[in-house]
Amino acid sequence: MYVSALLAFGDSFMEQGNNNYINTLSKANFLPYGKDFLGGKPTGRLCNGRTLCDFLAEALRVKNYLPAYLDPLIEDKDLQTGVSFASAGSGLDPLTSTQTSTIPISTQLDMFKEYVGKLKRNVGVETANNIITNSVVVVSIGNNDLLLSLPYRRLQYDVPTYSNMLVKRVLNLTQEIYMLGVRRIVVLSTPPIGCLPAVRTIGGGPQRACVDEENNVAQLFNNNLKQQLQLWTTTVPQSKVAFIDYYGTLMSIIENPQKYGFDVVDVGCCGTGEIEFSILCNKLAATCENHSKYFFWDSLHPTEKGYNVIVNHIIEDLVNALF
Repeated sequence: MYVSALLAFGDSFMEQGNNNYINTLSKANFLPYGKDFLGGKPTGRLCNGRTLCDFLAEALRVKNYLPAYLDPLIEDKDLQTGVSFASAGSGLDPLTSTQTSTIPISTQLDMFKEYVGKLKRNVGVETANNIITNSVVVVSIGNNDLLLSLPYRRLQYDVPTYSNMLVKRVLNLTQEIYMLGVRRIVVLSTPPIGCLPAVRTIGGGPQRACVDEENNVAQLFNNNLKQQLQLWTTTVPQSKVAFIDYYGTLMSIIENPQKYGFDVVDVGCCGTGEIEFSILCNKLAATCENHSKYFFWDSLHPTEKGYNVIVNHIIEDLVNALF
């Protein structure tokens, strides 16, 4: 198994700090985010420490930390082993990024094209092409569309139609990435969004139960996405796509927390854990005493331990699909 670089696209599960450099409220470049990251440095990762991208880069033997592409301190050698183009709050539907003032997936693709140009100038066309060919792209996208934009789009679309539109946009993204030379692509399904602590708080009633309606929408999208990606792969030569069941992985952890070393899976560690994320999870929000027992850091995103457990859970399927 040889991976030259890891390249990440999508939303907050892939965010490594790009939003620090744009005008948006969807940021995490302040404590307590990053309190366990390299001596307590908030970087824009929506976590107390390392993220899904970091652990994937390590598991694929690329590097231990995946930088944000927009980081002005990034060095040429960092580009050669991969970056994240992702933006917390982003989506497939243009309305999503408009609502959150974040980097839409179309712009992330433009950033990737710019990245390829930089790589060719830095190391030469042949070496750059080899890096791209031997890279792995990981995509997490669609979560914010289902949570934020679908309620507004219901006047235009029913749920299956909207889901189909999003899946087509994922396929278009996959095609564009392939056309730029990438041959190994990982696509994460959406998680059980109805079980995210903030969603439980808003729609789960007095008991803060998982919201079935949200989870059903996510499952519809995921089933369609998996089917269409499998079809796409059969028509595209030399491509390998790993569809990763992020939904099933998180649901397994949420339903069997002790099995994975967690005690608390219905609230985050930051503040009350019921609603705080991004600017609401700040230095005025106290954090839990022992975050190793919590799966969620804020009300939407896992802890460093949570991400580590996720990657350990999915890495075998990912490697088997790509290599």
